Amino acid sequence: MATPAERTEQGRAARKRVPRSSHAEWLAPVDRPDPVGVLERQGRDRLPELLPVRYGRMAASPFAFLRGGAAVMAGDLATRPHSGLTVQLCGDAHLLNFGVFASPERALLFDLNDFDETFPGPFEWDVKRLAASTAVAARENGHSDDKARRAALESAAAYRTTLRRLSRLGELDVWYQRIDADSLLPLLRSSRRRTRAEASLTRARRRTSLHALGKLTEVVDGRRRIIQDPPLIEPAGVSDTAAIRKIFSDYRSTLSEERRLLLDRYRFVDAARKVVGVGSVGMRCFIVLLAGRDADDPLFLQIKEARNSVLEEFLPSGPHVHPGHRVVAGQRLTQAAGDIFLGWMTGPQGRAFYWRQLRDMKGSADVAGMRASDLVLYARLCGTALARAHARSGDRIAIAGYLGSADTFERAVADFALRYADQTLADHASLGAAIAAGVVGATPDV
Repeated sequence: MATPAERTEQGRAARKRVPRSSHAEWLAPVDRPDPVGVLERQGRDRLPELLPVRYGRMAASPFAFLRGGAAVMAGDLATRPHSGLTVQLCGDAHLLNFGVFASPERALLFDLNDFDETFPGPFEWDVKRLAASTAVAARENGHSDDKARRAALESAAAYRTTLRRLSRLGELDVWYQRIDADSLLPLLRSSRRRTRAEASLTRARRRTSLHALGKLTEVVDGRRRIIQDPPLIEPAGVSDTAAIRKIFSDYRSTLSEERRLLLDRYRFVDAARKVVGVGSVGMRCFIVLLAGRDADDPLFLQIKEARNSVLEEFLPSGPHVHPGHRVVAGQRLTQAAGDIFLGWMTGPQGRAFYWRQLRDMKGSADVAGMRASDLVLYARLCGTALARAHARSGDRIAIAGYLGSADTFERAVADFALRYADQTLADHASLGAAIAAGVVGATPDV
């Protein structure tokens, strides 16, 4: 095994292949695929009646387009040389894919919280997506390009400094690293920021299955049912409900023994199809209501279809053939603490799915309207969390050697972020034009 000094030198050697300053570059190639065409190809095997919802949500703003356009950006990143320093990528590390959730010990943690696109790849792809989303969000909030660049730069700077700090720690120390949400409060100097953060954490703590019981269900003829809200929430139907019951045992087998025993103490009550997110709209997704000790002891699980990651066509094959297994394994590898009910299985027609809790004290920041100074703080936090995630799966010492002690990397990434924000604006306009021309249908954002 290479020594830390040798690994550091391997990272520095990667600068010769891809200089840190080169990460600033972005110019769309002449043969760049039409972004709307990329989205349409993604939609070919999705539920066609939900595609207008997806396009409507993405058309709402450039930031919404960026959120739903992970496949577009993956193709763009793949056109540029990369460092070759591999980590388990989130694959979709924009600002709203970070948030708080409960650990099994019921502590609130801040971390990455979406892994649909997770895949092994060059570390900088996640950093660039995070920085680009920061720049797009800043512009959307009315901030100047200078402030947008500052926020993007701070996200990459926090990544670099955190990764370098972790490179000096031992393996177990790195593995046990986590960001306790409550520990962040003393770092907020203004009382206004602390008050807003405390309110956000309080809301997250309330977002449990018991809270969802009152929000998402009603009693009909003496039986509790999930409330219908077409097209966002619709009854699962007889065939889908039967399929969910049938595949439940396969999902159960992917849990550890003690969690299987816990799950066995719940009984099936109801299921419904649910639309979630932006980029995921049109994929098959269900929520299942289970009851434990009694009707007031609920557990909501989400069953979400898993496809190949948008990164897969541009990178070497990963270790997991099953898309659901890929999502679950990637989440377990990168998150500081995982959902105890996270599992996967194969459903009807050979479709891959993964299961997780629908609500487990989950919460995310309200990025829309954030002041420039608040966005900088949040971008730093996301960059810190991303570095912690990457340090678990990649060679943190080699990456730290590549990044170095100077600010070259973050300055380049900040320049890229502004350039890609321009690209996102143009792509968003292309989607709007396609909707206006009737090329794709769109319903108002719902």
